Amino acid sequence: MNSNNLDKRYVWHPYTQMKLWNNSDNITVQYGNGFNFIDSNKRRYLDGISNMWCNVWGHDRTEILDSMKNQLDILPHSSLFGLVNEPSAKLAKRLITMAKGMTKVFYSDNGSTAIEAALKIATQYWNNKGKSQKKKFICLKNGYHGDTIGCMSVGYVDGYFSPYKSILLKTIKVDSPTIRHPKFGPQEIEQYVDKIENILKRISSKISGFVMESGAQIAGGVNIYPEGFQKKISDLCKKYDTLLILDEIATGFGRLGNMIEYRAQKSEPDIVCFAKALTGGYFPLAVTLTTSRIFEQFLGDYWDKRQLFHGHTFTGHPVGCAAALTNLDLYERLNLIRKIRLNSLVFDKLLKRFSELEICYDIRNKGMLCGIELRKENKPLKTIGKMPVGHYIAKESLKKGVYLRTLGNILTIIPPLAIGKEDLTKIVDTEYQIVENLQKKLK
Repeated sequence: MNSNNLDKRYVWHPYTQMKLWNNSDNITVQYGNGFNFIDSNKRRYLDGISNMWCNVWGHDRTEILDSMKNQLDILPHSSLFGLVNEPSAKLAKRLITMAKGMTKVFYSDNGSTAIEAALKIATQYWNNKGKSQKKKFICLKNGYHGDTIGCMSVGYVDGYFSPYKSILLKTIKVDSPTIRHPKFGPQEIEQYVDKIENILKRISSKISGFVMESGAQIAGGVNIYPEGFQKKISDLCKKYDTLLILDEIATGFGRLGNMIEYRAQKSEPDIVCFAKALTGGYFPLAVTLTTSRIFEQFLGDYWDKRQLFHGHTFTGHPVGCAAALTNLDLYERLNLIRKIRLNSLVFDKLLKRFSELEICYDIRNKGMLCGIELRKENKPLKTIGKMPVGHYIAKESLKKGVYLRTLGNILTIIPPLAIGKEDLTKIVDTEYQIVENLQKKLK
């Protein structure tokens, strides 16, 4: 297929200044091979951000592809409104076995819809208990939970969402600690925990839930929580009768080195959301899991109106569920979590030389997640000449055969979870060369 003459003018790209895009090289991806994209000119681009944080095995894992093809032949789609399909039932049981403490699985299509479902479940839970005054949410500053209205309200990042501020729900936003480069010394967590407890002491009677990413914030700047912080939040939620809603959409299934991150954090959520790596990146599917305590408040006579009034056309899509089941089989059969933990040691060593560069102000990494904060004279590095620094790094990366996007002045390297050491080394070496050259240009 020749797409050199493909008319691409009608595609509106997400999080992209289209004026800049139209003036840059417009790459068309033809197909995927391993951990690479191949364009219409047969050039290869190694994936440095897991195809937006969801790719696990690369693009041609035959086991997952075959399971999806087989499911398409059997049943391409079936509504979950009063029906159930076999893959959705099997996957729900599998997830409940893995996610200790959870007993019910609500299906949706993507991370944003999973969080929206969680917010509605939490709100209706208190309504069903006769405590409708408990309707406010507490969340962490710099958290990110998706781009829909509810998600933006509990995961507000000013750089992304300020145009929509007038339509967002009012939430209580609190600071959180972050693991930083050793040169900054240890990060104390008690001052943050104390401030959160003071809020709960005063107004817990009005608080529905505490919403946070599990283990680390990614889109808000790659902020990794110090040990014990998430557990202390979990303990406070129990103490003050507040639901703990955890977002493992990007951090679950191995990104931080743990299959179920909240278990590693010794925290006990009431509601938890998964998506992205759930299907290995092969199909849009998300889940919102709850405990029995939550689910039981939705039971009653039909006319009591206690049932959850929420649903999606493609809820529990059998093809997506089939992909997820095969993906999880591969995790177990190939012991992927062990491989991730070994690779994270390699990743850590490769990243150390960034600290030699003056503009690399802070390096934050855990598992297969890294954020390198770029600054000049202690100020966030926003531009190189007139070009946004993120756009510059993305363009230079493509020239060198790596697909990568930054979070403003934070260079993110978020490789596919099953990537090999050779490809991982190429990604890190390429970005080091780009940052090193960037530093020279700034002098």
